[in-house]
Amino acid sequence: MSLAPVLALSGIHKGFPGVKALSDVSLRLFPGEVHALMGQNGAGKSTLIKVLTGLFQPDAGTITLDGQAIAPKRTEDAQDLGIRTVYQEVNLCPNLSVAENICAGRFPRKSWLGGGRIDWTAVRAEARRVLSQMDLDIDVTAPLSRYSLSVQQMVAIARTLRISARVLILDEPTSSLDDAAVQRLFTVLRRLRDQGLAILFVTHFLDQTYALADRITVMRNGETEGEYPAAELSRLALVNKMVGAPPDQQPTRLDSRASQTGTPVLKAEGLGRRGALHPLDLELRCGEVVGLAGLLGSGRTEAARLLFGADSADAGHVEMHGRSRRWHSPREAIAAGIAFCSEDRKHEGAILELSVRDNILLALQARAGLRLVMSREQQQALAEDYIKRLGIKTASADMPMGQLSGGNQQKALLARWLATQPAVLILDEPTRGIDVRAKEDLMDQVRALAVGQDADAGMAVLFISSELPEVLHCSDRLLVLRDRRAAGEYRRGELDERSVLEVIAAESA
Repeated sequence: MSLAPVLALSGIHKGFPGVKALSDVSLRLFPGEVHALMGQNGAGKSTLIKVLTGLFQPDAGTITLDGQAIAPKRTEDAQDLGIRTVYQEVNLCPNLSVAENICAGRFPRKSWLGGGRIDWTAVRAEARRVLSQMDLDIDVTAPLSRYSLSVQQMVAIARTLRISARVLILDEPTSSLDDAAVQRLFTVLRRLRDQGLAILFVTHFLDQTYALADRITVMRNGETEGEYPAAELSRLALVNKMVGAPPDQQPTRLDSRASQTGTPVLKAEGLGRRGALHPLDLELRCGEVVGLAGLLGSGRTEAARLLFGADSADAGHVEMHGRSRRWHSPREAIAAGIAFCSEDRKHEGAILELSVRDNILLALQARAGLRLVMSREQQQALAEDYIKRLGIKTASADMPMGQLSGGNQQKALLARWLATQPAVLILDEPTRGIDVRAKEDLMDQVRALAVGQDADAGMAVLFISSELPEVLHCSDRLLVLRDRRAAGEYRRGELDERSVLEVIAAESA
C-alpha cells in the first residue's frame, strides 16, 4: 500500500438550515484498497458522498487528490477527476443495449469524413473490452433489461471504469442482491483493488464488510468516530462504535416482568423476499410486544413491509387467526386487521397540509372505502377522543398536521391506526426524531395498548427500533436480525444491551 492516500478529506463541515450534517469529518482512501464506510442511519455517510461527488459543496475543510486540492462543483467535475460512483439503485436505461449504457454520453465517433456519426462497431468493441476486464462475457447488443440485477450492477461499474477511474465509490451496491450475486460482485471488486483502484464501499452488512474491506471508517452523528484496519477491529467493537455504546456502560436489561400473552394472532412461516429478507419465522400473540432489533439493513423494515403487504413475498406464508393468507396489497392487510406505522413519517405517514382530524381518519377511510359514512360531528368526536387518549398537544382537531411537533405528529399517526381497531400493530422506528419525553410517552402507550384489560383483549404489537434501550424496555420477546436473517429469539430477562450487541456482531454461520 502506498504511504500517501490517493484521496483525502480533512475537516469537512456541512450544514443545512437547523441541521449540522457533517462536523470535522476526515477520510483517507489509498490505492489498491477497499475502504468500508460504516454508520447508522443519520451518521452522515450520504452527505459525505455527496460532498465527494460534487453534489454538495462543504462549508469548510479540504479535499485533496494525489496531494492537490480539488473542489468539485458538479458531479461531472468529480467524474473528470476520476471519482466515479455506483449507487444502490442502478441508474441505467434498461431499454437500451448493454453497449449503449456503457458508452452513453461518450460514444466513439467516426472521423469527420464519416460525418462524425456514432461508430457502432467501436461502441460494441469498447463495451466488450471493458466487460472483459471484469470477466463478464455477455451479449452487449442485448437490452440491459434482459439481464439480472447483479449483471446490471456490473454494467454500471463497467461504465464508471471506462473513463480512467482513480476512485470508485459504491453506495450500498449489494442491498438488492442475493448471496450468489454478492460473491460475484466481490470477485470483481477484489480484482479491481489488485489493479490499484481505491474503492470506497458503503454498506450496513457486517459479514460483507469483513469479507471485503481492508480498512474501516466509522461515522456517528455526523462525525468521524475513527479509522481502523479491518483486521484489528472486532465485530463487537465495530457495532459498539456505530451505535455509541461504550464498553463499560451499564447495560439495559429486559426486566423479569411476566408477560400475560394470549392466543396467537399472526404467524409467519418462512416469509422471505429474494434480495431483501431470508426466510423468517415469527409469531405474534394478543397482549404481547415483540421487538425487532438489529442494525440498519438487517431486515427489520423489510420484514414489516412483507407482513403488511407493502412488498410481495416470494417465499413462505402468513397465517392470521389460524387462516393462511397472502397479501397482494396493504389494503388487504388493513382489512384483515393489520396496522403499520412506517419509519418514514414525512413521506409515508403524515400529510402535513391536512388537519389532525383528517390524518386520524385516513386509515379508517382506506379500510372501509365508500362504506364509511360518518357525519362531521362523528368525525370530530372520534378525532377528539384519540387526541385526549393519546395526549396529542394541538389547539384543535382542525389544526394542520404540519404545525404539530414531531412527537405529536407521531401520536396522531398512532391514533390513525388505533381508529381501525387493529389486531396487529406494527411500529417501525416510532420514536425517531422526537424528544426524550415524547419517546417515554409513546413507549408507555405501546405497553398499554398491548396489555389491554386482559391478555386476549390486548393487541399484538411488533416494535422496531434502532435504540436498544427502547426495544429492551418495551418487549416481551425480542427477535434479533443480522444481515437479513434471524440471529436468535429471546424472552424477557434473557438478554441485556451488551449481549444483544454480541448477537448482532456474531459472525454468520
